[in-house]
Parts: sequence; C-alpha cells; structure tokens
Amino acid sequence: MGVDKATLVVGGRPLALRVAGALEAAGAGEVFAVGGDAEILSDLGLEVVPDRYPGQGPLGGLITAIASASNDAVVVTACDLPSVNAETIVEVLEALGSFDAAVPVLSSARQFLCGAYHKRCLGPLLAAFEAGERSIHRSLGHLEVVEVSGLDPASLRDADTPGDLERG
Repeated sequence: MGVDKATLVVGGRPLALRVAGALEAAGAGEVFAVGGDAEILSDLGLEVVPDRYPGQGPLGGLITAIASASNDAVVVTACDLPSVNAETIVEVLEALGSFDAAVPVLSSARQFLCGAYHKRCLGPLLAAFEAGERSIHRSLGHLEVVEVSGLDPASLRDADTPGDLERG
C-alpha cells in the first residue's frame, strides 16, 4: 500500500489497534506487536517486541511472537485484518486443544497469520527457519495442524490494497 499498514486508520482507529482490541476482547493475557516502527506503535500504546529476523518474512515474525509470549498457547494475528473480531480469535484458540497449531481456512487457503500455536512449535519452526525455510506452511509440515472452518469470512479478510479497505 506504500505505507505501514499498522498505522492505517480504519473506522477511526489504526489497524494495529483494531487487531489489538480484538485480541484483548478475546481475553488475551498479553498483547504485543512484533516488528514495525517501534516508536509509532509505542506512541499508540502498544508494547513492541523487535522482530528477531527483520526482512525475513512472516515466519521470522511468527517465531519471534511465539518465543516472546509467556503463555503456552499463542494467538498470532497479522496487523492488516480490519474486521478481525474476538469471536473468531476465541474459536481459533478453542480449536487448538492438543494440536500444535490451529489455523482458519478461507476459500481452501490456510490463514496462518490468524492462528493459534502451542509454544512447543517454537523448536520445529526455528529449526526449519535455520535450515533456510521461510514458508510458514512448509515449516508446519511435521506438526499437527487443525483447520478451523465456518468462521466469518469478513473477519479474516486482509487489506492489501486501498480497495480492500473501502470494502469494509
């Protein structure tokens, strides 16, 4: 989009705060942003954890989030989900159960950046990353992943273009 999506204002709130609000409404014990402009995100009132692997794609951010979280179950959500809501987050987290990861499925595609992960995923994800893998999908290949279907599709819609934001 040419700008930091986390700071784009939708419905009167920056996207990062919309997502943080959904996590808090879902009962998250801790909410923090991984990477991004630390000064701006801090000014918005968010705790910021530096990405351990900046510029290395979403797998590095996922690893950073899981490693930085204090809970055994970690929900990781991209900052560009303008309509993500507490209900979706709770359903994904409840589906996690004894699986290694729970990820929503939308139009047959797994939505890894609105997923729940057990802390025990950290070792295998880190090993895959250190071996040169950058795909979350391939990194989860040896782990038990449950797909969560039937969620509100609007809550999983990401904003990649200005037109995506205009659609609500």
